Amino acid sequence: MLTERQLLIFRAIIDHFIETVQPVGSKNLLKENNLPFSSATIRNEMSVLEEYGFIEKTHSSSGRIPSEKGYRFYVDSLLDPPKLNKQDVMSIQSLFSENYFEMEQLIQKSALMLSELTNYTSILLGPASKQNRLSGFRFVPINRHQAMLILITDQGHIDNHVVTIPETMTPSDMERVVNILNERLVGLPIDQMKAVIPAEVAELLRSNVVNHELMLSILQESFQQISKEKVYFGGKTNILNQPEFHDFTKVRELLRLMDQEKDVYQLFSNIPQGLHVKIGTEINHQLMENCSIITATYSIANEHVGGIVLLGPTRMEYDRMMGLVDLVSRDLTTVLTRLYHDNQK
Repeated sequence: MLTERQLLIFRAIIDHFIETVQPVGSKNLLKENNLPFSSATIRNEMSVLEEYGFIEKTHSSSGRIPSEKGYRFYVDSLLDPPKLNKQDVMSIQSLFSENYFEMEQLIQKSALMLSELTNYTSILLGPASKQNRLSGFRFVPINRHQAMLILITDQGHIDNHVVTIPETMTPSDMERVVNILNERLVGLPIDQMKAVIPAEVAELLRSNVVNHELMLSILQESFQQISKEKVYFGGKTNILNQPEFHDFTKVRELLRLMDQEKDVYQLFSNIPQGLHVKIGTEINHQLMENCSIITATYSIANEHVGGIVLLGPTRMEYDRMMGLVDLVSRDLTTVLTRLYHDNQK
């Protein structure tokens, strides 16, 4: 157990490194923080902190920096409750006060907003729906040339996007398409749709709908998209803005990893519910040993459907970053649930 003096010095070291990315010695620590101890006392206490494994010496300086163990102790035992400034809250509220028709658009904008507010990389995992079963299908006309195609699964997942409809397609044609799909497809797993549509639905469309080939193409593309494991990024290259990432070979490999969406999805697919922090080697990936991640989940109608990952350096401003991830998680859940209920009407 650290003494009050050791805790005060340790906090000062953490704050210094988060702000400057530079090691610090006892003299500078005393000067910057006006600590009520002598330089010799601070130096002795820093030696104790180093023995405990909370700080470590770099190769290029006599100063000390927080260790991975130190950050873990800081997050678990010393961190104040997540806090946000007024501007952060207003930015997020502005994002979620807009009107959204497509779930994908909302999730992508959430990723971009989170990366802009943090200057880190945000990763949002879209709902995995391959094993879900279709519970409803709707066409909602927007104007003469466009309609909103809405697919709803038994787990509350909504996939909706705007499609262009042929000029010759009438409202009665669209109604027939909806009836055919609801009759033939409701209750089937999403990953079986690609086989059922050309085998059974195509013939019914051919017999009942004008421009059946174009409509069949729209449907096949829609079901193919909903079965994909989707990853939404914000600020992919923000890692380049962090001064401690000077190993360009490693950074290049990390950026290459993020281009492999399937690998990223698998890496973060088991995010636990709630707000969590993993630091360095806890992430269990060689390319992220100098990183930390803050994770949370989001839901639709009380059903967990996706995850949020904020990727940054281990020296991140944890209290603010955790507050941002938590607020995005809660507000995204609220808006997606409202969108789900609206589409059920």
